[in-house]
Amino acid sequence: MNLSDKMEQDFCDFMDAWNNILGLGTPEHHKKIMNFLVSIWRDVPRRGLLMAFRHSGKSTVVGIFAACVLLVRPETRILILSAENNLAGRMVSHIRHILENHPMCTELVPAVKKEWASGRITVNRPIGIREPSVLCQGIHGNITGMRADLIICDDIEVPNTSNTAQKREMLRARLRELDFILSPNGAMIYIGTPHTMDTIYRTHDDD
Repeated sequence: MNLSDKMEQDFCDFMDAWNNILGLGTPEHHKKIMNFLVSIWRDVPRRGLLMAFRHSGKSTVVGIFAACVLLVRPETRILILSAENNLAGRMVSHIRHILENHPMCTELVPAVKKEWASGRITVNRPIGIREPSVLCQGIHGNITGMRADLIICDDIEVPNTSNTAQKREMLRARLRELDFILSPNGAMIYIGTPHTMDTIYRTHDDD
């Protein structure tokens, strides 16, 4: 088994262990999603788009993936962006729940939880890092001055952010700002479903 295969297996083992705690099995498509996420985080250019059918559990797998990233690299700074702050907060709560209850994450949970809430969490990690381990924001929230090693854009395109040409242009302009927040070797993952023909997820290959 090469190093890439081992990394994918380690993340899938982490997911299997979490599903066992919940009394669930791991669907095959969840393993494929996890391996895809790992490949984005690992391989240049470290950018990727995950689109899957509704209720496929993609956000569930992404939360498990983020928790495992913190296990492997506790110094990682993760920014979760969604169409609205409360949607991003749900992802942070999901990650926090995994960290609190996964037996492999025991040492990540701080004894004094100064930053351990629905909108931000900070795990035990090397000192000197300013940003929280995980922070959530609505896509049009204040992200000035932030830095992140992993940015997860989870359902940023919804009717409220994309139902007019002006809103779509505002959204694209906002997304262009993320390159100034992402660390030089950082990864950016988009998760979502198109809500318009002129979707932000459209690529030149679609023409």
